[in-house]
Amino acid sequence: MKEEVMRSSAGISEGPWTIKDVAERVGLSAHTIRYYEQEGLLPSLKRDQHGNRIFEERDIEWLELVICLRETGMPIAEIRRYVDLGMEGDQTIPMRKQILQKHRQMLEKKMEEINKALTKIDKKMKWYDSKK
Repeated sequence: MKEEVMRSSAGISEGPWTIKDVAERVGLSAHTIRYYEQEGLLPSLKRDQHGNRIFEERDIEWLELVICLRETGMPIAEIRRYVDLGMEGDQTIPMRKQILQKHRQMLEKKMEEINKALTKIDKKMKWYDSKK
């Protein structure tokens, strides 16, 4: 029997959640979440007696990190490497931190490039405004 989702007085769901619930919550399709699991990016995900995925709060928090890393350009292979290191235990924390630091540096560089582009666009828009 499928476990029913409980509702608090504030109207916020309490786990465990189904893949459909999680897909709506994080803004991904169920297909994408299944793909992330197949790629080894959701290693702690459990299943019920019928084989349905069961999501706890920690699973959703982890998925949100995966989404953040993907949306900011980290390749799936690199996320998988990060996950694999995490599964090996705390002795890999320095290596995992290094992965995140490298990704952060890439994002900082990208932000600088975007800021330069915005400055150029603003300058051009001011020029257009001066021609009115």
